[in-house]
Amino acid sequence: MNIAVLGAGAWGTALAIAFAPAHRVRLWSWEQPQAEIMARERANSRYLPGASFPEGLEVGSDLAWAAADADLLLVATPLVGLRPTLRSLKAAGLAGTVPVLWACKGLEAGSAKLPHQVVAEELGADHPCGALSGPSFADEVARQQPTAITLASADGELAARLARQLHTQRLRIYAHDDVVGVEVGGAVKNVLAIATGIADGLDLGLNARAALVTRGLAEIARLGEALGGRRETFMGLAGMGDLILTCTGDLSRNRRVGLALGQGKTLAQTLVDLGHVAEGVSTAAEVAGLARRLGIDMPITAAVDAVLHHDLPAAEAVSQLLSRDPKPEQG
Repeated sequence: MNIAVLGAGAWGTALAIAFAPAHRVRLWSWEQPQAEIMARERANSRYLPGASFPEGLEVGSDLAWAAADADLLLVATPLVGLRPTLRSLKAAGLAGTVPVLWACKGLEAGSAKLPHQVVAEELGADHPCGALSGPSFADEVARQQPTAITLASADGELAARLARQLHTQRLRIYAHDDVVGVEVGGAVKNVLAIATGIADGLDLGLNARAALVTRGLAEIARLGEALGGRRETFMGLAGMGDLILTCTGDLSRNRRVGLALGQGKTLAQTLVDLGHVAEGVSTAAEVAGLARRLGIDMPITAAVDAVLHHDLPAAEAVSQLLSRDPKPEQG
């Protein structure tokens, strides 16, 4: 299969490395100088140092070159780049009926739309497409450490076919048909990873972290079901699996943001030090706003949004959460 991976950050590069041994893969970067460096060094030292490119993985900055003869278009930009990339593909006549997968997670800033809604607006509701999500750190995927993720499409046959074609011994891919549930799990877990990072930065202990993860999963399920997702999806790879990894793994960008905030650093300095996009920062505001509009109780998400965007001190946010009245766990 000919695969165009559009977006040469850490995750796009890791996926290109993972798929290249079995497929012809072209990795596209919008930055020509960066593409030239990667092609020369056979590595992405900026975003994924230490992971060399396998033979056959091509790199370039020409979108038409990357998408030419592609059997699959895999958009691996941050969420903010999804719509512009789709528009560029459509304007150049490169999308056609080629299946499109996206590996970005979150809600679009300003619209609170999930990625599949963005794809439907840009390419049409009938375009073959799906989401690639689940518990996966780019560094470990690039080093071929065992990983399991989900490929979700409203077209169950498409999901099954692409999952079968992309599946490897080290990157196991499971087909799913609940796109909304998979996307909500992937989006909100980043917000909750910031929350657990804050708790760890404040040295609140492992009990507190477990409570945040568990109650955070309840928030994910409440929002996901309200948007049309299925509850069982949130107990799978793209829900609980991704949440556990992102809230506890030291490679999690969003958790690292929370850690820094809990230790008293400013958000601006934290993001500069991070050097990567932490999707939970923008997603927190969108999820909190969406929950308010839908009348869904998401206190952890609201607290994270208040710390990130409304100058609430991290310790005060924790105090407010702890002072909430007790309620049934199922509530």
